[in-house]
Amino acid sequence: MEQFIGAYKTAFSRYADFTGRTSVGGYWRFFLVNFLIALALGILASQSAIFGLLYVVYALGAFLPSLAIAVRRLHDTGKSGWILLISLIPIVGFIVLLVFLVGASMGTNAYGAAAED
Repeated sequence: MEQFIGAYKTAFSRYADFTGRTSVGGYWRFFLVNFLIALALGILASQSAIFGLLYVVYALGAFLPSLAIAVRRLHDTGKSGWILLISLIPIVGFIVLLVFLVGASMGTNAYGAAAED
């Protein structure tokens, strides 16, 4: 459980850092915690308007850290962060991006040494 919270805290502490790398485990742990928080807030939002507002505030606040950690994850696979734009292609773009995000880490590459988990 500490690893999940640690990955979440790290992502938010490096919220605007688009340089460097993030390991596959670190990315997916952050993704899971972020998804669960958003899911809980979404469920609560259906019950009360105040939770709807809280959900919107959280979604806006988590956007930049989510973007930054995805770019660092792509760097770990040796790809540019601009590859995120491929997700704008309906269906196929999302699948291609998902394949890149679950891909194996490279050794040392143009973005630095391998990310530690």
